[in-house]
Amino acid sequence: MESLARDLAEMQRIPLHDSHVEALRRAGRVVRFAPGDLVVTAGAPQGDFVYLEEGEIEVVNAWTGARHLPHTLGPTQFVGEIGFLTGAAASMSLRACAPCRAIAVPRVRMMELMSKIPEMSDIVITVFAARRRRQIEQGDSSLKLIGADVDKRVREIASFAARNRIPYDELPLGSAAATAEAAACALGHDQPAVIFGRDRVIEDPTPRKLAQVLGLALQIAECEVLDVLIVGGGPAGVAAAVYAGAEGLSAVVVEDTAIGGQAGTSSRIENYMGFPTGISGGDLVWRGEVQAMKFGTRFAMPARVERIERRGDEFCATLDDGTELCARAVVVATGVQYRRLPIDRLDAFEGAGIYYAATDSEARWCRDKPAVVIGGGNSAGQAAMFLSRSASHVHVLIRGDSLAASMSDYLSSRLEADPAITLHFGCEMTGLHGDDSLQAIDVRNRTDGTVTRLDVGGVFIMVGAAPNTGWLCGLAELDAKGFVVTGQATGGRSTFETSTPGIFAVGDVRAGSVKRVASGVGEGSVVISDVWAHVDGIKHG
Repeated sequence: MESLARDLAEMQRIPLHDSHVEALRRAGRVVRFAPGDLVVTAGAPQGDFVYLEEGEIEVVNAWTGARHLPHTLGPTQFVGEIGFLTGAAASMSLRACAPCRAIAVPRVRMMELMSKIPEMSDIVITVFAARRRRQIEQGDSSLKLIGADVDKRVREIASFAARNRIPYDELPLGSAAATAEAAACALGHDQPAVIFGRDRVIEDPTPRKLAQVLGLALQIAECEVLDVLIVGGGPAGVAAAVYAGAEGLSAVVVEDTAIGGQAGTSSRIENYMGFPTGISGGDLVWRGEVQAMKFGTRFAMPARVERIERRGDEFCATLDDGTELCARAVVVATGVQYRRLPIDRLDAFEGAGIYYAATDSEARWCRDKPAVVIGGGNSAGQAAMFLSRSASHVHVLIRGDSLAASMSDYLSSRLEADPAITLHFGCEMTGLHGDDSLQAIDVRNRTDGTVTRLDVGGVFIMVGAAPNTGWLCGLAELDAKGFVVTGQATGGRSTFETSTPGIFAVGDVRAGSVKRVASGVGEGSVVISDVWAHVDGIKHG
């Protein structure tokens, strides 16, 4: 399967061209570090791009203070990670281990250089992405999660971090490493915790608090008016973000869970053009996110738009934390979300046996145990295939009597042929059993009414498609199911414009759209030409 990763050492052998270095000299300043000086501090914003001309720099273990990796950075190499593109906090500390001379370029100036010198941008971003991939694959970060195996809140943090490509180190509760970390923070050895650095404990951890600690929270001037606000970070929203940035529009993407949307929960997409061996939905959309950040698009996550109102030529959206964002145009790309089933105790088991995504983060909790997938669409089929690699067996519950109308033929054929997967047609889940975590479910045959109890390690609900459009507050016409109506049917001036000029809708949330990743990417890309025309009309009247 396609991956972003290439060997880190190979990436670091690709030097910047002499002309690139001269551009850095003109934009930056010469800085020196003595042995032992911190060049980067974990948790501090990445304010400078540091290019090393002389000396040696090492990654520091936040807990022991010793050298963390066997290799170091030397002349012609540079310091930084992917969060530099947005000014996010560094995930690891770096320290000079020899006298160093370097060129430091402020982040804003470096982003300008990267936009003007694409060859340099390619090298820098490739290295940054490879470093992030290595951290994720090796669980290498100053972020420590203790007790995700037993604590629902820590497990939620692990899922949020994994889906947003945030590296973390997970320590089972009671392990020697977890006990040592807990002692350093004056915590009990049996206490689940989220720790950043050596001793910074995130109290009552939530994804929002973690984002704040990592510097992922949106920084925007109170008086700033954006060209376009993109609501939703799935394939359509991220594609719009890439093209908005490339066209020079100031843009912010607001996403309430994870960049990638439903596509981000797919472990393998095989029918997306250009990836003959397949690619995970998370990797595909992350590539787009990195592209968008390179062009200057910003992301607010986790954040949700609660309401939006029109003020003259502007639209002002209020987020769930009270932040107000104003823009000349809005692109609605909120997609759809899986429906929550009306079953007693469902909310109690969400994150503790009930899941709405099937990635590595969720799959490990049912390793060597039976797993159940509920749904008959492509997402459910991909989840079943993925889970069959680690679960003892996968049961797929389908309310109807066939997959022909809801799932791609290549996928349904694989499910039917896989001995590790059993398809249960005409069945539904009716009951949940367990204490702190889900242990068993009741399955009812809709034909004869018989009920069977099934032991499970996890249930993955991927049924129904409810659009998230309540926040539009009557500003855009919706159809009977809540999807956004666009184009001539509602008076829109273009295919994607809604009943309100300046508000556009793309992807799964748009009434009549084709519910496919490629279609969402196409619509998100094309809509920006309409957005540009609308914004230009406002600016130049």
